[in-house]
Amino acid sequence: MLVLAPHTDDGELGCGGTIAKAIDEGIEVRYVAFSSADRSLPKGFKKGALKKELFEATARLGLSNRNVKCLDYDVRTFYHHRQEILDDMLEIKSSFDPDIVFAPSMNDLHQDHKTVAEECRRMFKRTSVLGYEMPWNNISFDTLCFSILKRKHIERKMEALRCYESQKHREYLSDAFIEGLARTRGVQINAQYAEAFEVVRWIIR
Repeated sequence: MLVLAPHTDDGELGCGGTIAKAIDEGIEVRYVAFSSADRSLPKGFKKGALKKELFEATARLGLSNRNVKCLDYDVRTFYHHRQEILDDMLEIKSSFDPDIVFAPSMNDLHQDHKTVAEECRRMFKRTSVLGYEMPWNNISFDTLCFSILKRKHIERKMEALRCYESQKHREYLSDAFIEGLARTRGVQINAQYAEAFEVVRWIIR
């Protein structure tokens, strides 16, 4: 399982519960963030703070640091580096050929998220790909796939997101929002908690 995050924290927000669940089930998970987003740091935080928070957060989900990588593309410039990002994905695929990839929704409005989603679809066209949900960036989102989660998975997702001290001012990182969305998606499929995904490509082997 491969998680592609345009910026630090995107993967935890979009599929943190599913990452925790996969690790509990013994599935190898690798996580790649394409930017440490230093330009988005609030005043008072040193360069590299988000990268440090990324490794702390993913460790809370159960990921080993050796399976987490953070690249250095500048925020809001991904469109100008499409080929380099595609080349990075090729390198990732060559070293780890996943059976499923999680990436931003194809309907995500953020320019960096959209670039990663599009290049992911291009690179992993023979792999199952699911687009994760970020409601503040999605005008539309097709809830076509659900990952049923237990309370412990949501707790670990919330614990991971608390590691982002530099981003705590963002409402969508709050425990209330994370649990509320998970409960909403759970209600849709008669479960206590869930995460929802768009199906970009689904391959039955």
